[in-house]
Amino acid sequence: MARGVSRAVRAGRRLERIEVRNASVRLDGHWALRDISIDIRAGERWLLLGPIGAGKTVLLKLLRGDVWPTPTGRETRRYHLRDGEVLAQPLFAAERIAYLGPERQDRYVRYESQLDVARVALTGCDDSDLPLQPATPTQQRRIRQVLQQVGLAGYASRTFLSLSYGQRRRVLLARAFVREPDVLLLDEALNGLDVKGRAAFLRALRLASSPRTAWILTSHRRGDAPAGLTHVARIGHGCIEDVTDLRVGTVDPSALRLEARPGIAPTLQRNASGVSVGAGTIRPVKPLLRLQRAAVYREEQCVIGTFAWTLERGQHWCLRGANGSGKSTFIALLYGDLWPAHGGKLERYWSAVDDWKARIGFVSPELQARYAATGCTVEQIVASGFYASIGLNEWPTAAELRRVRRELRAWDLADLAARQARELSYGQLRLALVARAFVRSRRLWLLDEPFDGLDADARQRFRARLDGAVSRGATVVMATHHEEDVPGYVTRVLTLRRGRAPVITNR
Repeated sequence: MARGVSRAVRAGRRLERIEVRNASVRLDGHWALRDISIDIRAGERWLLLGPIGAGKTVLLKLLRGDVWPTPTGRETRRYHLRDGEVLAQPLFAAERIAYLGPERQDRYVRYESQLDVARVALTGCDDSDLPLQPATPTQQRRIRQVLQQVGLAGYASRTFLSLSYGQRRRVLLARAFVREPDVLLLDEALNGLDVKGRAAFLRALRLASSPRTAWILTSHRRGDAPAGLTHVARIGHGCIEDVTDLRVGTVDPSALRLEARPGIAPTLQRNASGVSVGAGTIRPVKPLLRLQRAAVYREEQCVIGTFAWTLERGQHWCLRGANGSGKSTFIALLYGDLWPAHGGKLERYWSAVDDWKARIGFVSPELQARYAATGCTVEQIVASGFYASIGLNEWPTAAELRRVRRELRAWDLADLAARQARELSYGQLRLALVARAFVRSRRLWLLDEPFDGLDADARQRFRARLDGAVSRGATVVMATHHEEDVPGYVTRVLTLRRGRAPVITNR
């Protein structure tokens, strides 16, 4: 356990309840939360559902004490300890509350961290980005224990970035549990995980939680509901709209039902060969991209084995594979951020990388990680889509600005235009990147888990816009763990297994 927490824990001063009454939070001139009242008690397990910008992340920060209620004269925030003491200040309570969100994982990627797994877990003792001091023998034992609980025993000396995406998320869960928190805040913690990764994470959560550990999982997807929930709450426009206590009364079936696939009218037909067509069959003379004898290495490790593959116009592909199989590496190779190993050959329809990228609609977790800590405003993020850049090297033209503002309105981002990337929720930043991709016409769409962080309405609008682009001749290559997100015109599948050549099949 953390040095500063162990004495309090030994004295039995554990957090028993977080009580919030009539609390509102005003940020950047708008009400992020309005008149919120909620009680979180020991042993409760909550699923918090809500659309982008509903206030889920701000509510978690309010509970932990990272943001303060805006004074209205009605607000109350109290932390009840097991020994009966009630605290109005969050200083001690924050030490008993752990937070896990995808932005922390993005941070390690963005800075190309060389920390090993044990040292990442150690940072949980002080809730720091880097270890502040060597681990004590007690901390070393605790780290070994939590790594065992999350199914990563024996991984302590592995570098964090050498692990698969799902394994990294479980390391961060171990980091959260290393000081035995009483409350765990899981902000979109299942984002980016495949079916096995989500199951492994939830199993690790169950094994590492004590019966008295309370946790809250936020999500846009009802299908993320894990077993053992005690409450389902919905938040919208900064207000808690309803709370269902699953321990009493009749459970509303819609609270846990899987979301139906968005009802988007088909805009395309498939010809006999399965190639999607709009007004007529596309017969390209030259493929968009051709790979020959290609293999891809990262950090001197073979991620994709030697293979040959051709991307024709009008062929739409889905990339499948577990976390760590190489899907993101494959997308980066197609986009132009990686190259095949020596001896491999890559040919593009537009040979200059800048010309190639300018014609690609690109959305990926890595792109989001690179933007997340920047001072770029939402307007600048969207405008950068004209140049396939991170930030702007030159200010857009008047015509480009008009297009940017049209996309901001189309995605309900106009009110956030001046807000910086670091001030956005995960879903809001993802939506800004979607608007960035649509700010100009694209011939090819490379989408790596594009719907993560988006609510049902945003996913449906994204799908409709993408369908429209395909009807005009665009080609799609998509990696996603959610089969319901794959459009019907995507008929070809490339299955990846780390270190091996991809396998081509049909859906």
